[in-house]
Amino acid sequence: MADEQDYHYYDAFNDSETTSYPDYVDNEHVELCSASNVNQLGSAIIPYFYYINFLLSYLGNWLVLFIIVKFEKVNSVTNIFLINLVTSNILFASSFPFLAKYHSSEWIFGTVLCKLVSSAHLIGFYSSILFLTLMTFDRYLAVVHAVSAAKSRKRAYAIGASLIVWFISVLASLNELVFKGVREHSEHGLMCEETGYHADVVEQWNQVSYYMQFLLFFLLPLFMVMYCYTCITVRIMSTRMREKWRSVKLIFIIMFTFFVCWTPYNIVILLKAIQISTADDANRKCDQVEALNYALYVTRNIAFLYCCISPMFYSFVGKRFQNHFRKLLSKNMPCLARHFRPASLSSKSISGRTSHTNDF
Repeated sequence: MADEQDYHYYDAFNDSETTSYPDYVDNEHVELCSASNVNQLGSAIIPYFYYINFLLSYLGNWLVLFIIVKFEKVNSVTNIFLINLVTSNILFASSFPFLAKYHSSEWIFGTVLCKLVSSAHLIGFYSSILFLTLMTFDRYLAVVHAVSAAKSRKRAYAIGASLIVWFISVLASLNELVFKGVREHSEHGLMCEETGYHADVVEQWNQVSYYMQFLLFFLLPLFMVMYCYTCITVRIMSTRMREKWRSVKLIFIIMFTFFVCWTPYNIVILLKAIQISTADDANRKCDQVEALNYALYVTRNIAFLYCCISPMFYSFVGKRFQNHFRKLLSKNMPCLARHFRPASLSSKSISGRTSHTNDF
């Protein structure tokens, strides 16, 4: 994936006077900038994070999916979006065990899985961001334009919008199928990364991917989330909803979490794009590469964690969903039944104009 390709390898000799660079990224390469310190950090910490993230994501997302299928109408607009969001998160998290093994040793799964896992990882990652944005926009329509949007918010609208999201995500991830491959490195063993293509082409594609991710998958969603939730907040404050302050607090938590988790990572992505397009002194550039690689490890994993837990924000904030969860626990764990009494639902919470995943 573009954000994991932190450096390129070249056919170069460790000679202080002569250094040659090949036209193609291929086998028997030597690192232009050493990344041994960053690799040691990744092999020591990242695998454990991926395994934990995988377990949390699978438990949380499959729980959300199970409750929707068992207790709710799966063909409602909100549930169609939520099912797609859960699917994208499961697809995204499915790559974590492979990546954990890769970071701890080397890539042992072959070329086909190298391409498929890398593509699935990005497709799930991109689609998760877009579905979060789409659900925010749909919530904006349901609350701010409830009357006018009632006719347009139908099943066909939800299915069509979801197909567009998947198409954009697949299209944005095609470079993984094209450029990714397995090659053997003298120090790190088998590696799944861009290989077999002209170094300049790979670098240009990485630069395009960085800018695309920053603009299309961060800046645009961030502005839409901020605008939609600002309008929703204003709308709520102008009504006499009994629990409007709780709703405003939930909105603030969602916006704050989105901003905190996504902004650092995408700032690093933007700096990586600028770094590629800027020609600096080799030694100074290597220092910058190492610093950004450290920052990328930390901020990327925070963003990944948000992708995996995001359905909780869009599910368990709703009282009806909380009640379904209580019923599920009470049925399967009778000893806890008296601790999980269903929460009361106000008339506004169960009205047809608002979603069950939505307290506002």
